[in-house]
Amino acid sequence: MAKVALATGAYQTKSVIAGAQRCINLFLEKNPDGSVFPFTHYPTPGLTLLGSVSNVQWRGLYQASNGQLYGVCANTVYKISSSWVCTSIGTIASSTGTVSMVDNDAYVLLVDGTSAGYQIKLSDNTLSNVTNDGTTSAFYGSNQANYLDGYFICNRPGTNQWYSSLDNSTTFDPTYYASKSGYSDNLVGIGVSRRFIYLFGEVTTEVWYNAGNANFPFQEMPGSFMQYGCAATNSIAQMDGECYWLAQSAQGQAFVCRSQGFAAVQISTFAIDQEMQGYATLSDAIGYTYQINGHFFYVLTFPTANKTWVYDLSNGQWNEWMYLDSNGQLNRHLSNCFCFAYNTLVVGDWQSGNLYAIDQNNYTDNGQPISRVRGFYHSEDDNSDRIRYKQFIAEMESGNGDNNQPVTVYLQWSDDRGKSYGNPVGQNLGIEGQYLTSISWWRLGMARDRVFEIFWSAPVKTALSGAFIDAAPNHK
Repeated sequence: MAKVALATGAYQTKSVIAGAQRCINLFLEKNPDGSVFPFTHYPTPGLTLLGSVSNVQWRGLYQASNGQLYGVCANTVYKISSSWVCTSIGTIASSTGTVSMVDNDAYVLLVDGTSAGYQIKLSDNTLSNVTNDGTTSAFYGSNQANYLDGYFICNRPGTNQWYSSLDNSTTFDPTYYASKSGYSDNLVGIGVSRRFIYLFGEVTTEVWYNAGNANFPFQEMPGSFMQYGCAATNSIAQMDGECYWLAQSAQGQAFVCRSQGFAAVQISTFAIDQEMQGYATLSDAIGYTYQINGHFFYVLTFPTANKTWVYDLSNGQWNEWMYLDSNGQLNRHLSNCFCFAYNTLVVGDWQSGNLYAIDQNNYTDNGQPISRVRGFYHSEDDNSDRIRYKQFIAEMESGNGDNNQPVTVYLQWSDDRGKSYGNPVGQNLGIEGQYLTSISWWRLGMARDRVFEIFWSAPVKTALSGAFIDAAPNHK
């Protein structure tokens, strides 16, 4: 009986004859050396409701240096308590699109990609507009709010210019500005990591740092110019001291990069790139990062395409993170923004006013089942003989059904190389306590090139390491 290990994440190529491996709502973790299977697929976390407001679509979350959590839902700015009570502190002009927040220990700067800007005074939670009188203060709005060494860092939307506040101040001096100078493309956004400023243009990127200059404290880092720009402002995120973003260049678009030693390194696979290049809109992509159990994840959502992809830094693999609606359709994940606050991984819903905890002990999305799908590699004979499949055994954790209710896992397969699948066949994962349940399917017919796929949505603890397949060429 052949052992079939699963050592990669999602990889559904532009031609399914090469790879038809869907990996939905599962992530890989390397097993200890000497294990029967090298990797195990674990369920992605579920969502547990924390609180809610009457508005629709959370646009940003931020925990300030004083410990207070702030959020923007539609056009309302909220302070959010540790018991998840949301109290309105005012409104802003816009009601859609991602907002960005950062603070300097006295004020939170809030921007939304327009020429407007807002500040929250931390001492009393009052919300006010950032002024621009054109002489003593020069604030032009920004796509993102960043902070470095006492300075607020902003880009001027629609230009190649960026600027900063005065040191430890909310005043923006008209002389404190510079231009991205390495190439003529406009600035798309700014990232800050390891006290370096990444100026992401449309097709190129350059890195600046605080040199302590008298007239303007920042200058460009020599030798840091990258021939990769950014396709989506809000895809820019920081993790492990590096920046991650949806990239584009003068040669094309739709691939994902991370910074490494002031260079850009592509982390998306050919299959992911091909998938993203089919999306009608890339510029609305939203990225954030979070960590559980030593896994660092970069989450990249495409609202128009209705897709969410997740990169796992620990193993370099990708998976889809999807929400199963009441009609049985898979959609982008519910999270629209993220913040780690009050020792909780908090996300805001894009289609309601709900706040959720990313909860690895919850196997539902706020009560809604989570569909978990894993496709296997192509199974075929070297001599192109038809193969007789006698038995398929899924190596899964079993026996975690609640209240003596059996849990079902389904197997389906394709005999046309992954183009289409037959009717799924269910098997019992075992009721509570039946930990040695064998999840087996028998007498599975014949094929020259078969792709197996397994899926389930039971709200219980599960894990998948691989499979054992009893198969032989038909002539034997």
